Amino acid sequence: MTRADVTELIVTRKLEKKLSWTDLAEAVGQSKEWTTAALLGQMTLTEEQATAAGRALDLPADAVLQLQVTPYKGSLPSAVPTDPLIYRFYELVSIYGTTFKALIHEEFGDGIMSAIDFRMDLSREADPKGDRVQIVMSGKFLPYKTY
Repeated sequence: MTRADVTELIVTRKLEKKLSWTDLAEAVGQSKEWTTAALLGQMTLTEEQATAAGRALDLPADAVLQLQVTPYKGSLPSAVPTDPLIYRFYELVSIYGTTFKALIHEEFGDGIMSAIDFRMDLSREADPKGDRVQIVMSGKFLPYKTY
């Protein structure tokens, strides 16, 4: 069973069992954002986390083992995403990427925001003109070093 097979099985079992990503996060013991990324193949689960996910989704033992293997990160099938929702994030970075960069460098200096030491919170924000998606991202600043 490949990691791609495991991801497909997870999505199928999630639907069959009528579970939400939040339900699975509670079973795994992590945030819904991290757990969703992990179960979609972008993070490595510990044995305890993988076993909990396996119980919740009734996964076979080889799938539980695959969840513990360090994945090949980056799951987009093309350089420019074609899925409309994912494309909007691409568009957001295309338009505001230089703004993010300029403001981060002005505030912190020359460096990057870590995607390793990172957390995210996604929530629904009620708005009379139509609900909004609120995403808060927090990544550790890592300055470039001189040597």
